[in-house]
Amino acid sequence: MKILVTGGAGFIGSEFVRSLLQNNYSEFGLEPSEVIVIDALTYAGNLGNLSEISNDKRFRFIHDNITNLSLMEDISRGCDLIVNFAAESHVDKSIESPAIFVETNILGTYTVLEAARRNNVKRVIQVSTDEVYGSIEQESWSEDSPLQPNSPYSASKAGADLLARSYVKTYGLDVVVTRCCNNYGPYQNPEKLIPLLFTRVLLGQNLPIYGDGKNIREWIHVSDHARAIAFLSQNGNPGEIYNIGSGQEFENLEVAKLVLEISHSSISKLEMVADRKGHDLRYSLDSSKLLNMGWNCKIRFEFGLKEAFDFFKNSIKT
Repeated sequence: MKILVTGGAGFIGSEFVRSLLQNNYSEFGLEPSEVIVIDALTYAGNLGNLSEISNDKRFRFIHDNITNLSLMEDISRGCDLIVNFAAESHVDKSIESPAIFVETNILGTYTVLEAARRNNVKRVIQVSTDEVYGSIEQESWSEDSPLQPNSPYSASKAGADLLARSYVKTYGLDVVVTRCCNNYGPYQNPEKLIPLLFTRVLLGQNLPIYGDGKNIREWIHVSDHARAIAFLSQNGNPGEIYNIGSGQEFENLEVAKLVLEISHSSISKLEMVADRKGHDLRYSLDSSKLLNMGWNCKIRFEFGLKEAFDFFKNSIKT
């Protein structure tokens, strides 16, 4: 099976690529003969994330941008599967500079879909986010919930999801859309909440928490997310959307306190800072559709958080 992975040097994409080439997804029948990774290597992409599999003869890396349609058409020729991880994903950056989010997340998704259509690629996985649903105070979003994005980032991802839907309805392209909750784990960029907290506590600095810290997020280990994508690449139905959640919800304040507890720090303290614009209160996914297909989340948050902390601790030492 020939597989193209966009954004494969990023946090989630590299987890998928590493596990794919280490044959961790053979249980789903996902056995690659060739894996092509394209990544622009912006601040969030790092070739070091792929060092474990860089010498695998099935692996090929291309340093370029997915908005390059002629290149995308060329490298997707003969592919059985495209998994589109490539995205700008930091909410704060989208508030400051929304244009790049529109370019990468919407135009980039267009080029992926168009290249797949022209080459009759068998399946495209469009990796999206729970943030397209907006904020929810009670209960959880299902795949049929309305899209109510509240930041330029989530709006750009919602636009990409609708573009994917149009390619299903208009051209009959086999696209599966996945919407996942917040990820954490090794190799995550320090701009994100958990690695930011890790970095600060390891440097003996205070831990910044937006507003009152009561914002609630559902957290999933990156390996569980990547495994769900591998599962859906073989078992998802064409044109359908699948929520990927863990059912493990925590206030930001609770996460910060867990980090302090894990680190045994007597220096770092919590520091409440001004809230960001349009800060959603709570995200929560109803993942029963996926669970009923036989997939399950394996890693408990407290265990995965300790494991991720040890990874960042060792990274700083080296």
